[in-house]
Amino acid sequence: MGNLQTDRVTPNHVFNVTDIEFAGPFFLKFKNQRKFMLNKVYVVIYVCLCTKTLHLDFVTDQASDCFIASLKRFFGRRGKCAKILTDNSKTFIGADKEIKILYNHVNSPDQCLSEFLTSESIEWKCIPPKSPNFGAIWEARVKSFKFHLKRVIGGQKLTLEEFITILTEIDGVLNSRPLTPLSPEFDDFETLSPGIF
Repeated sequence: MGNLQTDRVTPNHVFNVTDIEFAGPFFLKFKNQRKFMLNKVYVVIYVCLCTKTLHLDFVTDQASDCFIASLKRFFGRRGKCAKILTDNSKTFIGADKEIKILYNHVNSPDQCLSEFLTSESIEWKCIPPKSPNFGAIWEARVKSFKFHLKRVIGGQKLTLEEFITILTEIDGVLNSRPLTPLSPEFDDFETLSPGIF
């Protein structure tokens, strides 16, 4: 077995190094529609490499602008990342290009602003093509998320509000799973969980 990535074994702030993956599509019914139409939504799964903390968000499309909006919501709630790791899907590649174009556009005119953005820039890395083993952590989180989602909803179709509520509940359950005991004592049942971070 090879060595773990340095980002996984180096202590860091929560979500400073983040893996991102899409799950779905999931079909939802929207209220006040005349016909029984189902609409697609996708779940964006953010996983902290260091603490294995999870953040779930949803998008209505896999387009780059929808993903960038989700990324902005994530930064607003959890703080800015220093490094993002993703697979090579077209959504992530497109979002990376758009962020670099904006960064280069803003970088050139003002020296003070460019120094600030250089110090705050985000490093975006993609795993090699056709190698899902590089994304083992986020693939495991997708599997855990789908397991809990299928156990809760089964085959029923949810509204958007119900789906967001279930996403939040699954987020809480997966962030409360035990990682390691806090003490070596046999009768001390307190554990360290990702939600503590």
